[in-house]
Amino acid sequence: MTAATHSPLFPQVPDSADAVLEGLDPEQREVATALHGPVCVLAGAGTGKTRAITHRIAYGVRAGILQPSSVLAVTFTNRAAGEMRGRLRQLGAGGVQARTFHSAALRQLQYFWPKAIGGSMPRLVDRKIQLVADAAAACRIRLDRGELRDTTGEIEWSKVTQTVPADYALAAAKAGRETPRDPAEIAQLYSAYEDLKRERGVIDFEDVLLLTVAILQDRHDIAEQVRSQYQHFVVDEYQDVSPLQQRLLDLWLGDRDNLCVVGDASQTIYSFTGATPDHLLDFRIRHPGATVVKLVRDYRSTPQVVHLANGLLAQARGRAADHRLELISQRDPGPEPGYAEYTDEPAEAEGAARRIRELLDSGVPASEIAVLFRTNSQSETYEQALADAGIPYQLRGAERFFDRPEVRKAGIALRGAARFGGNDSLLDDAVDLPSQVRAVLSGEGWTSEPPAGSGAVRERWESLAALVNLAQDFAAARPGATLGDLVAELDERASAQHAPTVQGVTLASLHSAKGLEWDVVFLVGVAEGMMPITYAKTDEQIEEERRLLYVGVTRAREHLHVSWSLARSPGGRANRRPSRFLDGLRPGSTATVGRAGAARSGGVERGFTSRPDAAPRRTQRTVARCRVCGRTLTDAGEMKLMRCEDCPSDMDEGLYERLREWRADQAQRSGQPAFCVFTDKTLMAIAEASPDEEGDLARIPGVGVRKLNRYGADVLAICAGRQPAEEEDGH
Repeated sequence: MTAATHSPLFPQVPDSADAVLEGLDPEQREVATALHGPVCVLAGAGTGKTRAITHRIAYGVRAGILQPSSVLAVTFTNRAAGEMRGRLRQLGAGGVQARTFHSAALRQLQYFWPKAIGGSMPRLVDRKIQLVADAAAACRIRLDRGELRDTTGEIEWSKVTQTVPADYALAAAKAGRETPRDPAEIAQLYSAYEDLKRERGVIDFEDVLLLTVAILQDRHDIAEQVRSQYQHFVVDEYQDVSPLQQRLLDLWLGDRDNLCVVGDASQTIYSFTGATPDHLLDFRIRHPGATVVKLVRDYRSTPQVVHLANGLLAQARGRAADHRLELISQRDPGPEPGYAEYTDEPAEAEGAARRIRELLDSGVPASEIAVLFRTNSQSETYEQALADAGIPYQLRGAERFFDRPEVRKAGIALRGAARFGGNDSLLDDAVDLPSQVRAVLSGEGWTSEPPAGSGAVRERWESLAALVNLAQDFAAARPGATLGDLVAELDERASAQHAPTVQGVTLASLHSAKGLEWDVVFLVGVAEGMMPITYAKTDEQIEEERRLLYVGVTRAREHLHVSWSLARSPGGRANRRPSRFLDGLRPGSTATVGRAGAARSGGVERGFTSRPDAAPRRTQRTVARCRVCGRTLTDAGEMKLMRCEDCPSDMDEGLYERLREWRADQAQRSGQPAFCVFTDKTLMAIAEASPDEEGDLARIPGVGVRKLNRYGADVLAICAGRQPAEEEDGH
């Protein structure tokens, strides 16, 4: 780790709010002390963004400005959320909620379901791919394994972009998506998938967000309850939010602006899942009074690595490139990145293994080396090469550390020793905590010397060795700590998925390497057809591939090795060439002409609030009054009806029933609960008002812009006594 991001494994808790700010650079300190109003942190790779935002929360808590229970910090992976909770705990800010969007929404959905919907919440399916397979069987459509995976991805994309089955084909074409089957077939499969979920009484991961949004949207009382709990929001990796996640965030916020977002448009690499950097890039437009802080001091990588990273983005095009941040390395100079060309992929893997063996022999820990590739299918060749060289490795994205059988068994053994250690002869000669842990784990298979080879036996030993090393660090940081203290620390880490370091070379895809860093990085397979990948056709897709390579480059602290092969297999046709992204950057190549956006320097831009031509951020709510008696309304249901519950209703019962029938049909077509179309109260309000033009319909609470655009024509037709257009056409 580096000067700005490194901290001891078990640091001392700062003794005051001011102590929390110690060690921050000027821009990081600006982030930490900007506790009010909208704040946007544009943070380049390696600039200490997590440090800045965790210190911001901790400073606010320790200074008494923020209540821990009123803060919700949101990120995108359980690992990142766990790391954030761990850092906040070390800074003396325990009690702050740090969760993923899905985790936070699921807690709210489980809590409010009985009140909002009634009964028990449907079961959440762990893996939707089997449901998609069943939907394909019901539609008599045969999908191979790849098509099944890709179709599942299309359904997920549709849901996070709030696209219903009927609109899928048009939305996919507009987004330029490469669909695995005919779009009409995907739409059919999507609809059948939603039908199957309803029949089986289950919901999926995306439904958690959709249903939470629907409840907060339609139940003002529940929305206000959530808003009274959470007053301050922090969103990490904001360039990766989807339209659905942004909608949820808007509902959490209400009409407040205590929001801090952190992101880097140049690290947008998940657009295929529905993520978009537009929310980050448009933040100042949506929040004219925002404070914008740019972090460009790179504490992770050497000037040589940073120069290559900046060079990659200098050739980029598009909106994200226009907002690129030019990094400035804060480290001492290191070696130049190395470039290597091989005849075929096995030769490339063997070349990487040879170089890794040299690094290990020179004293570089295996845990500080990573091999990064574009697709998971490339992994096998490198697994074989490392195994042949006797080099231990671990696959990123494989089983979680604390879920491994040997780690669970070791935890049970340590817990037992902590409880009944006085009666255990194994501990008779153990005089300190590390020797006690070694004694206990020797019974689970740990030995002072690692076993030969790199198979399952070696992997189990590496897991136990990681626990032994953790015990040594723990004892050094906390003299006098007991086995019981260590067990409590392991429980905390398991809950946060904060795994100790395992001594093995990391093999990972570029996507799964996001957010991680190593001393030595091997970027392999950097050839045309793989980087950019063959199916990247549009300018936007090509630029995302460039950003993916940028993410890979910026994972390296000191040593960076870039390689490619001319053929896939030995004796194959040598028709490959190095990636176009390296043109002008690797020795002997010519630069590709690109339109570079202006690089952004670091610093702070203060928001403005008093300019006369500044657009208002949010409109103030007007007081709702009963249209019959004039009394001020506070109940959400009454506000929707615009009258008191006990005031006389002039509802057209026949119109209400026709609207209910139409709503049931819409819900069935879109595969969502009826209340997501319109709630009963909204239908009653429509039936009472019987609007005859769009403006009248738009004024009814519960009919927002999106629903007006989607359902307005149908509702007005029903109110006028006509059939909706779809039914008139016979569709």
